[in-house]
Amino acid sequence: MEARVSQSLQLSSWINSDKVVRKPSGLLRFSEKWNEKPRHRIVVSCHLQPRKAARSDRRVQLKVSCSSQNVQASVLESGCFSASIDEIETLKNKAEEVEEYLDGRCVYLVGMMGSGKTTVGRILAETLGYSFFDCDRLIEQAVGATTVAEIFELHGENFFRDNETEVLHKLSLMHRLVVSTGGGAVVRPINWRHMHNGISVWLDVPLEALVKRITAEGTKSRPLLHEESGDVYDKTLKRLTTLMEKRGENYANASARVSLENIALKREKDVCHITPTEITLEVLIQIENFLKTQKSVVVL
Repeated sequence: MEARVSQSLQLSSWINSDKVVRKPSGLLRFSEKWNEKPRHRIVVSCHLQPRKAARSDRRVQLKVSCSSQNVQASVLESGCFSASIDEIETLKNKAEEVEEYLDGRCVYLVGMMGSGKTTVGRILAETLGYSFFDCDRLIEQAVGATTVAEIFELHGENFFRDNETEVLHKLSLMHRLVVSTGGGAVVRPINWRHMHNGISVWLDVPLEALVKRITAEGTKSRPLLHEESGDVYDKTLKRLTTLMEKRGENYANASARVSLENIALKREKDVCHITPTEITLEVLIQIENFLKTQKSVVVL
């Protein structure tokens, strides 16, 4: 039985109040200048509703609007993430350097499940003054499901992927967003066409580190890890290895790559001990490197 689902989702991030200019229609747009003025949170409200269609062909419609409201503390300053004052200052300084080249373009984080896209995405959005979206959460809200695993079970993977493409298409029409994508979003070429409207960054995490993270959190929310029986660690490693073999070339299509192995070597520490703020800083560095190279090519 087909059901109409209408769900509203609000996600937010900090921006400087001078970057918000209210249009006559009441919608918000972003100005280009940064000044030291009181910061406001931009609440991005998403209204998602499935199109009329037969069961598994049903897709969501995404409508996005923005409104501003005063709040007291930012993500980094609220203690949600462990970061020193020096780390926060370093991130903000690098963000200001990157902003000159980024020019409001969206940033899409791609990578395997468990690679930290959502955690890093929130910090990155906070640092850049962007709004943050998690594609999986948007689809869950639209369909009315609790988890992605539930969507896979009830409707199948193709249904999920169709909605994922629809969400990426709608988000690609916007600006100043950091988007955390699903691990399999890179497989469909059309998704890359949407993401290439902005900057895509691959969080490249060694498989062994991914397995440790995922098994520690539990695999129930991971629909592609339910197939094999046996030892959780072994079957997770086996499945992730297979997925990486299929998706590796797709991830390499990203504008920039952030290798946790490289960060570990640079900081002389174990991959598993790298912090989200350290990864976010490397994301900013790699985005800047990519955009500088792109700008120099255009000049030539």
